[in-house]
Amino acid sequence: MELLHWLVDAFSSQWVLPGGQTLLVREVVGNAFGLASALGGMRRKVWAWPIGIIGNLLLLTVFLASILDPAHSLPALLGQAGRQIMFIAVAIYGWVRWRRATENGGQLTPRWASNGERVGLVVVLVVGTVALTPVFRALGSWEPVWADAWTFVGSLLATYGMAKGYTEFWLIWIAVDVVGVPLLFSSGYYATGFMYVFYGVFTAIGFVVWCRAQANAKPQIETILPDPTVHRTDAAD
Repeated sequence: MELLHWLVDAFSSQWVLPGGQTLLVREVVGNAFGLASALGGMRRKVWAWPIGIIGNLLLLTVFLASILDPAHSLPALLGQAGRQIMFIAVAIYGWVRWRRATENGGQLTPRWASNGERVGLVVVLVVGTVALTPVFRALGSWEPVWADAWTFVGSLLATYGMAKGYTEFWLIWIAVDVVGVPLLFSSGYYATGFMYVFYGVFTAIGFVVWCRAQANAKPQIETILPDPTVHRTDAAD
């Protein structure tokens, strides 16, 4: 029981920042899992997907904190919360898709999206933002609501692009960060805001890494564990 109480307290604990702002510990932990997932994605590791799902679940409770706990001081960001759910759904798709790469020798190579696919991504981003803005506003999301809708739709498309192996998915993340960082800081979610700043630099690096790997036609997704017998054979020789 003591362990259970400790876990509950740790889950709900928060740090008080200068100016009276509060920072949920699980917001930091959730973003740490998100960072680990992003690193795995850049290195084309299948484990990036389940690690990301754990972070999404933690951040879902963060952005709904004012709904789950009326005493919580920060506002609910419904777009940010909703995108965690969509992340989980798309991550499951990406996880399955990357695992199926075993049918292709255990590897998956990224590619540029076709012109039609690029147009589709842009249209969905714009139309989705316009369509969801009044919905999020009616539900009481934080202003500017269009920015919340933009980050929601853009994050969904970026995760989908990663699952499909589009190299452009990194660029979509940059577009999300440009809008998402000011929104998060203005609403008091500093840990996630600072993480988005780091993501902006990280995604630029990831884009270069994927471009180089694609140009060199190198396999991208490692899904087969090394055979330990190979090392034993080498040692015996």
